Amino acid sequence: MEVKKDILFRVYLCFIGIVVLGMFVLGRAFYIQTVEGKFWLGMSDSLHLRNRPIEPNRGTIYSEDGNILSTSVPIFDVYIDFGADGLRAKEGKRFKENIDSLSISLASLFSDKSSQEYKRQLQLAYKNKQRYYSLKKKINFTEYQSLRDFPLVRLGRNKSGFIFEDKDKRINPYILLANRTIGISRPDAKQNVGLELTYDSLLAGTPGQKLMRYAAGTYMPVEGSEVDPINGKDIVTTLDTYMQDIAQGELMEMLVENNSLHGSVILMETATGKIKAIANLGRQADGTYAEDLNYGIGKATEPGSVFKLASLLSILDDGYATNETIVDCHGGVANFYGIKIRDSHRGAGKISLLKAFYTSSNVAFASLVNTYYKDNPKQFTDNLHKYRLDQMTGVDIVAASAKPFIKTKEKNRSWSRTTLPFMAHGYEETVTPLHLLMLYNAVANDGKMMKPYLVNAIQDYGVNVKTIEPTVLVERIASEETIRQAKLALNAVVDSIGGTGHKVLWDPTYRIAGKTGTAVSAIGNQGYNKNNKIYQASFIGYFPAGAPKYTMAVVIQNSRQSKLYYGADVSGRVFKNISDKIYGHFVNNTSFLSKVSNDTIAYNLLGTQSDLSAIASFLNIENTSMNQSAFWNTMRLVNKGATTSAIVNAEAEKKLMPNVIGLGLKDALYMLESKGLKVAFAGRGKVLSQNINAGTSFRRGDKIELLLN
Repeated sequence: MEVKKDILFRVYLCFIGIVVLGMFVLGRAFYIQTVEGKFWLGMSDSLHLRNRPIEPNRGTIYSEDGNILSTSVPIFDVYIDFGADGLRAKEGKRFKENIDSLSISLASLFSDKSSQEYKRQLQLAYKNKQRYYSLKKKINFTEYQSLRDFPLVRLGRNKSGFIFEDKDKRINPYILLANRTIGISRPDAKQNVGLELTYDSLLAGTPGQKLMRYAAGTYMPVEGSEVDPINGKDIVTTLDTYMQDIAQGELMEMLVENNSLHGSVILMETATGKIKAIANLGRQADGTYAEDLNYGIGKATEPGSVFKLASLLSILDDGYATNETIVDCHGGVANFYGIKIRDSHRGAGKISLLKAFYTSSNVAFASLVNTYYKDNPKQFTDNLHKYRLDQMTGVDIVAASAKPFIKTKEKNRSWSRTTLPFMAHGYEETVTPLHLLMLYNAVANDGKMMKPYLVNAIQDYGVNVKTIEPTVLVERIASEETIRQAKLALNAVVDSIGGTGHKVLWDPTYRIAGKTGTAVSAIGNQGYNKNNKIYQASFIGYFPAGAPKYTMAVVIQNSRQSKLYYGADVSGRVFKNISDKIYGHFVNNTSFLSKVSNDTIAYNLLGTQSDLSAIASFLNIENTSMNQSAFWNTMRLVNKGATTSAIVNAEAEKKLMPNVIGLGLKDALYMLESKGLKVAFAGRGKVLSQNINAGTSFRRGDKIELLLN
């Protein structure tokens, strides 16, 4: 009996324990559902949901004349949700009815697989109910448009399961043009260069986000969960594509022709400091040239004789000399503290400072700077500081800008007695071409130094949100009289028969002012190789000299294989070819046709003498002034008759560019092509303008562009 009671007691105890445990489980479950339910649901979602960023459209970079320099084009990744309700409805009727035609269309569009292979892969993915099947990556917009019209796809996302994710790909439509300045946009913004780096925060925009749910081994977007991104701002640069194209083309031609190592051209608008063109080309291992480094902004070198402008300004402004001051060149060789300094052209004795400048005497400037500043070198280096030659330029491309180096006695242990004589003619200091361009531009701008800049405005959907105005860095770098004398000296380099730039740069049509430079370049750790020198050729100046519109620096590093190495012969030729085209196109774009007042039926005809005679005869117009000896004539029809005169430059000046403005296209082509020129034209009718000014020199094979009205 006692045993039975003991067993029942144990059974009841177990039963009660089970009931208590069950009640505890139910209570706990109720507590979790009601009290902690939101927490655990959130925890579940956090394991199955992810926020993924939606990249904004990166802003576009434009030229000042409205052309696209860098932009983003859409590319698309294509996925298929084979678990979509609309695709699997009615036992997959839509999929089965369209699979053959869809496979054929895909094979035709992408040409990477057969239609049978596409069909097999799609059927397998459908069978496995893959929720985010990757069909294609990085298709372009044209392919995307075609794909949207394919069988099944055209039914829409819910019925077809097709999902398109768009991304951006950065392209430069002009490829090489200003490529290093515009820059490169990479996934890691820290690796960007050029304007793409400087203005990355504006161009990039603000990312959005979309919610992705994990299902069937992959993440799928959750409908309606997107937060739209804010697209990047657009940038309007100061660059002009026409000027840039000319600068790039002329630089490339000289580098190839002279087998040079690298070169740079920077063209600046004198009054504002806007950089209108910047070309940088370096020779590659395979012998071609590419924009591999921003040589004009990012490479500081010993400038050579183009630095003499700084020495001249210092001497003139401190009142030590004038252009008429006589200086002894010692026959072109002088000893300074045991080291000889030589002129490239020997034999000069006592000459004026003006002549010493335009003949580029190293001895003269070494003597003057040493004489006047040896007891107080700080006065000279302070002047260089005033010209901002020891400071950063402030141009937009900050990361690529090289720091200049100007020695001072106080800070540099390498300072010696020979430092000043060598600094005077462009050695023992390093500056970029842009530093010197700013100095020359200040002289052209009557002493006002402008900050160089590359961006005009920041835009948002075509509306300016910020406009960048010209900035004056130094109101006057020197006195009015000093600037006047400096201009005379720069004019004389080209205008004077003995000037180093006269042979290449003098032009009767418009005047150029500037300075040549030929610097011996140090070769790495070898220093200055006396037996096998290489030279850096420079020309920096402005045009038209009387009323400067543009200032330009051309700096080219030659190689041992270069046939030409003097500043005028190498960089001067590039400068002249560029300035000719820009002057003709932008500065002096005037019509040859006469302006006639008070005669509404006055008309000018230009053409061959025989054609004009035939017209006069047909119209029964008396024409006694026809120049029978001239092949080309111009005839002016007026109320009472006609008068004619020969086109002077057509035949009289064989080596100068003829004026074809006013001619018909047929006559203009005949005249220009007979001189060996390549002609490009736009429009119809008579010639309205020509980009190479009449009367300027040209070479056979040069390209001239005509605009017809």
